[in-house]
Amino acid sequence: MIIALVLLLLALLGAPLFSIIGAGALWGFHSEGIDLQVVTIEIYRLAEMPILLAIPLFTFAGYVLGESQAPARMVRMAHALLGWMPGGLAIVALTACAFFTAFTGASGVTIVALGALLYPALQQAAYPERFNLGLITTSGSLGLLFAPSLPLILYGVIAQQSSLHTPVNIDDLFLAGILPGLLMMVLLAAWSMWKQPKGQLTTSFDSKEILSAIRESIWEIPLPFLVLGGIYGGYFAVSEAAAVTAVYVLVVEVFIKREVKFRELPEIIRESMVLVGAIILILGVSLASTNYMVDAEVPTKIFESIRSFIENKWTFLIALNVFLLGLGMMLDIFSALIIIVPIILPIAAGYGIHPVHLGIIFLANMQLGYFTPPVGMNLFIASFRFNKPVMELYIATLPFFFILLFAVLLITYWPSLSLVFLTP
Repeated sequence: MIIALVLLLLALLGAPLFSIIGAGALWGFHSEGIDLQVVTIEIYRLAEMPILLAIPLFTFAGYVLGESQAPARMVRMAHALLGWMPGGLAIVALTACAFFTAFTGASGVTIVALGALLYPALQQAAYPERFNLGLITTSGSLGLLFAPSLPLILYGVIAQQSSLHTPVNIDDLFLAGILPGLLMMVLLAAWSMWKQPKGQLTTSFDSKEILSAIRESIWEIPLPFLVLGGIYGGYFAVSEAAAVTAVYVLVVEVFIKREVKFRELPEIIRESMVLVGAIILILGVSLASTNYMVDAEVPTKIFESIRSFIENKWTFLIALNVFLLGLGMMLDIFSALIIIVPIILPIAAGYGIHPVHLGIIFLANMQLGYFTPPVGMNLFIASFRFNKPVMELYIATLPFFFILLFAVLLITYWPSLSLVFLTP
């Protein structure tokens, strides 16, 4: 008890998360008389996983894209293809942000890279300022459920290390996120069409502009087909797809387009690997801590305690959503995944919830957490980017929050939406 209070105090004082988790695991194993080398063995076991290679490679590719002119080309192509629709410009913003977030992992790069392009365009189209701020702030995490999103991969890595009767493949997670992600986009697109300023004229359908935009983006267009087509066509595994994507993006942006200078690569590598290094270090000590909790039957005891109050699967899902929304307000998505997923996976399995469906529920809730006070990362990034008070952004994102909350409830209570593409 005293050790737990000391660790909590250190966490409140700002001690690194990995040190808190690691210290807790070490003390737990020591108190049980287990050799502390088990922590090192766990980190080594994690390092041997081939899928782990996908995390740094996809992250690097996303950062390189963020430093190039690819965001501007994506916006232009989306505008040419969708700008003629009612609310077309807002739908363009949703589409471009979702695509870009899928490759950058919702690390805030989307708001920084696309905000400067989309915010002035939306203002010029006479959309209300509050709507514009809410749309871009919300869209900064909209692609979390689409491959090759880093949180999807991370959830798969953690789930593969857990003792479950139902295996979790990252390929299945990529498929499971398609329809829930599209549901969120469709609902926000409908709201955008409703909010289109009266009298606003959409751009005309211009085949020449479409061809010109496609020609300009000819090197970026193959990316999703390269990743998804390669994986589901059986040509390469997820880790191999990550390597192909990283090499492809590097060659295109550095040597063909020449928008990223060769001398800039060390700084891009440093920035992207700082994020990756933090995630992998926390993941290693967290999995060691998970092993201790499994040995101590902590998840089983929690499940039995919950089961004494909640017997019904659907009631449990309500409680789970409330818990995850609260979690998203306090923790960033990577910390939440690493700390909480190993605990709730066996509990959810006890209620008969498919681990892939649980992953989509988890990430959908965390997506809301990106713009939920008090510590929603997108709120502070948007506040800095647009020089607006955070409180103004709280209010601006409220309609989008309730729309996506409705989507989360549909995703939660309609399992087929996530599992329809999975083979029995």
